[in-house]
Amino acid sequence: MFLRLAEQHRQFVQDLVMNLQAMAIVLENRGYLASCYTCGGQMNSASFMVSLGDNHLIRFLVSDYGITWTEMRDDRELMKLEGAEAISQLQELANLVKFHIEPSDYRPAVPAQSLH
Repeated sequence: MFLRLAEQHRQFVQDLVMNLQAMAIVLENRGYLASCYTCGGQMNSASFMVSLGDNHLIRFLVSDYGITWTEMRDDRELMKLEGAEAISQLQELANLVKFHIEPSDYRPAVPAQSLH
């Protein structure tokens, strides 16, 4: 059972990394500064970053060790999420592409409990 779960987790991380790479490309094509870096060819980790303008930055890290979403403005952390909450936050970025929102028009929804 545990070997099967470990393999499912590896496949999940690989799928997430591939989706982050695709999202970075699409966001760049829409005018955002975005990047997605991976280590090695196994696709078992990635660092995804996108600038939303006005010193507003999103960083999403994924690896076998964990998943984190960090949102910063003016070098100050606004929100940090982990696990499923971090992955769910990617939908908001996907909506930028889906609804053709320009970088200058993007206004994130920051949960009150996430403010520091």
